[in-house]
This record gives sequence, C-alpha cells and structure tokens, in this order.
Amino acid sequence: MNAPNIAMTTAATSSLVAQLQGAVARVIRGKDEAIELALVALLARGHLLIEDVPGVGKTTLAQALAHSFHCSFQRIQFTSDMLPSDVVGISVFNQAEQQFEFKPGPIFANVVLADEINRTTPKTQSALLEAMNEAQVTVDAHTHALPQPFMVLATQNPIEHHGTYPLPESQMDRFLIRIRMGYPSRETEKEILRSHVDANSGASVRPVMEAGDVLAMQQAAQGVRVDDSLLDYALEIIEKTRQNERLILGVSPRGSLMLQRAAQARAFIEGRDFCLPDDFKQLVLPVFAHRVVVNARYATTQKKTGQAETILAEIIDSTPVPL
Repeated sequence: MNAPNIAMTTAATSSLVAQLQGAVARVIRGKDEAIELALVALLARGHLLIEDVPGVGKTTLAQALAHSFHCSFQRIQFTSDMLPSDVVGISVFNQAEQQFEFKPGPIFANVVLADEINRTTPKTQSALLEAMNEAQVTVDAHTHALPQPFMVLATQNPIEHHGTYPLPESQMDRFLIRIRMGYPSRETEKEILRSHVDANSGASVRPVMEAGDVLAMQQAAQGVRVDDSLLDYALEIIEKTRQNERLILGVSPRGSLMLQRAAQARAFIEGRDFCLPDDFKQLVLPVFAHRVVVNARYATTQKKTGQAETILAEIIDSTPVPL
C-alpha cells in the first residue's frame, strides 16, 4: 500500500476524483447524484446505506465503489440465521499452542458490503455498531483494530418487504448517508439493454488508485475550511428538528458532525478548499432523513421516509441561508 500523500495538489486531487467517479459511472448509468453521494461518504470516512426495491442496482453500486481502488473487500450476505460471530469473528482454542486464538470475520476488510442488512436479526445487526463507530471490534475482552480505510456499504430492501427487520435508530445513526437508487429513466434503461450490462458488472470495475490515495484524500477533505456562519446555519436546522412537534427524535450531535464532514467532502470533490452554504443545504436530506423519527400522531398514508424528507424540506425552506 502506498503511503498517503497528504500534500496533494489540486490538480492531482481533481484527477483522482474524476477517475473514481468515472470508474463507477461506467457500470452505474444515469445515477450521477447517487455516485457523488457515495463518494462523499467514502471521503468523509463514513458509511453508506443504499435502500430501494430489488433489482435497481444497489449491490452493483456498492461493488463498483469497492472495486474502484486497491483494497481488501468482503461481502456479507445477511440472513435471518446469521450470528454475530459470523460477522466479527470468533476465538478458537489452539490445541498445539494450548491457548485461544482469534479468527477474524469478514468485517476485517477495507470495504465491507453488508448485503440486505435488514434481513438479519437485531442481535446480528448490533455486531456492526462498534465496528462502524470506532473502527474496531471487541471479542472476549480483546479489542482488534480494523484496517484503514474502513467503510461499510449496506443495502436494504424497504421495510414493507417480507422477511425484513427494521434497523434500530442506533444502527441508522451510524450511517453517514442514506440514498435511494430509484428506477432509471427510459433512455438510460434502453442504453443498459443495448450495452448488455450484466448483474456482476460492479465486480468488473478496474481499480484506479491505491488505498493510500483514499486515505490522503480523506485527510485532505477533513482540512476543508468551514466558516462559523455555516456552522450556525447547520445548527439552526438541527435545532429545528429537535423542536418540531412532528418529530419524536431529532438529529443527534453525531448527526451534526456527520453533516459537517459530508459538506467538507462535497466541497473537496468539487475542487474547493472551503465550504459553501449549498454544500450543507444539499446534504441535509441524505444525511438527516434516516436519523429523525416521525411522530405517530402525525403519520399519514405517506411512507415514514417520505414524511421525514417532507418535514426536513420545510425546515430547510424556513431557515435563512447565510450570505
């Protein structure tokens, strides 16, 4: 692995970001916004939740991003009978050494694809909490660090589908961004049919950079300047989520930190070393919509995710943007 080059030039940065976007876009057609949000999550040292109905490219996007740079990659297919030890690993007694030794689970990789995460039980889902928050796992009182960079790309079907377990609020809060793929446009789908893109096209992406380059970009993104007026703008939105009577759970302090990191990553991707109000405004929905909980008293026939987005959109519209 190459050592991170912290002093990356703007030209080098733009080139690497363009290569990364291009590599993923070759297999994910017509989803530029989803690709950008996935890169924001990667460069902000966050985790990505992709939610939508089967067959719209959730797993393909996750695979394409994971294979776009040289790194260790593991795919975990979550099922109802999976145990926490199947994810984090287990201690096994070594007869020859007369001691227990740790056998790492698939979570020990730079990029982990947690496919259909909401098809496993809450007990197994909770095995990811420490890993996603602290980049480590604890087994039998021993803590094991995870490789860097570390990112969980999880896919899930809508909770209305049979055989799913809703992710608890604590688990949802670990994801930096949640996106929905949506159906492609007619022209894009026609292009997909003509090009004969297969279901495994995400795994065929050729790496365009080293893991060390990703670490360098993550550190560079962390140095993007954020003016105090933008922090006040973000905190005003966050405070309104906590005071809104239609929400029983507002945005947590972790959520506010996630928004700042995401905004810095977005500015970095666009070649700036400073944030603009739009960086925060455009990321409020993908960063906050899965963190707030709608009060059942105000529930309608609209899905809860849609209700949360509607409420957040109203909060954004009522909050003055700093000049």
